[in-house]
Amino acid sequence: MSEAPRNSSTGPTEAAAIAGVPHASGTSAGDVPLEKTPLETYVPPAKPSLIGLSRAQISDHLAAIGVAPAQRRMRAQQLWHWMYVRGARTFGEMTSVSKDMRAELEKHVTVDRPEVVAEQISNDGTRKWLLRLPSGNNLEKPHEVECVYIPETDRGTLCVSSQVGCTLNCSFCHTGTQRLVRNLTAGEIVGQVMVARDRLNDWPSSASSPPGEEKTHRLVTNIVMMGMGEPLYNFDAVRDALLIVADNEGIGISKRRITLSTSGVVPNIVRTGEEIGVMLAISLHAVRDELRDELVPLNRKYPIAELMQACRDYPAASNAKRITFEYVMLKGVNDSLDDAKRLVKLLKGIHAKINLIPFNPWPGTRYECSDWDQIEKFSEYIFNAGYSSPVRTPRGRDILAACGQLKSETEKLSARERQALRAMAMTD
Repeated sequence: MSEAPRNSSTGPTEAAAIAGVPHASGTSAGDVPLEKTPLETYVPPAKPSLIGLSRAQISDHLAAIGVAPAQRRMRAQQLWHWMYVRGARTFGEMTSVSKDMRAELEKHVTVDRPEVVAEQISNDGTRKWLLRLPSGNNLEKPHEVECVYIPETDRGTLCVSSQVGCTLNCSFCHTGTQRLVRNLTAGEIVGQVMVARDRLNDWPSSASSPPGEEKTHRLVTNIVMMGMGEPLYNFDAVRDALLIVADNEGIGISKRRITLSTSGVVPNIVRTGEEIGVMLAISLHAVRDELRDELVPLNRKYPIAELMQACRDYPAASNAKRITFEYVMLKGVNDSLDDAKRLVKLLKGIHAKINLIPFNPWPGTRYECSDWDQIEKFSEYIFNAGYSSPVRTPRGRDILAACGQLKSETEKLSARERQALRAMAMTD
């Protein structure tokens, strides 16, 4: 469990939320809680995985099996290379590590990542994986999350989850209708990237690669923390995982190609810039507090003015490292030209771009996607005001892999819901 920041002015409820253990309080007229309380906590397997551990933590495991202090740093770096450069799935593949050490490691730890239990491939090439997470509690049903790979001509983006379920209750988001089961560990977050590399055969080199022969073309080039969960309510694990993903001696995805999306957990926004240093995206979706209170109930705790100030204070934000503001287009709700004008005024003084997202329907939602003509008018106004305003192309709608649609298969769709989903996909 994450540790709350040491701040004498932070009360127990606030500290719990900042640390990643939200307090289910603060209801509105509709009695929708701002945040959900985790139902379970992580129980490590008897043989934990080294995936997601820092070099110092790996050294601690080496100390436990008797590796001499003078050798631990070098041995930890060997393991790091095999895990994150070559993608080794077993210690047996690590041929530069002595047989005796490999045998001893096998007794105590693993290099396991999440297990793929289902793969869906969209008509547009998007892939969605349902991943089962190993747990030391054999009495509970295994936890599962989804991650999505989106191939494009110039990049390949992996959408990664940070929680089983979601802390929040955003009214337009399918994932938000789930319970919050628990936070993911750093290893489970890094493990999603490794699973994608496994499935796509995307390791630059492997145990079977000829010496000196490495792949130069990478399929997973970008990471977005936009899957299941609110990343900033699982701050420590997300930070530790992304620092491993960005490590130049390992997975090596540049921080400029990693984007963390938050619904507005204000106390941890500046920390993200200081301690992680990745690109920031804000799930905004409304320019008036009364509407955002409904769409993103967290707004009642951290209203728009506080959120905008946190964005202005975001470290290293510049014209080259602009903050992305995500804005889902909801017909007759937030898509008027008056909303566009308010949005431009709201972002004055912030290095920003606006990412317009056509609403991705899901069975049971009360919202509709804005008409395309209205989206274009909205985008044109923002563009003419000097902001980049790309419209995100919906991807993977037919397999519920689009923005806001992720939902663990443990909460299965009924036959009627699946028919509705197919009908939605065919009308787009």
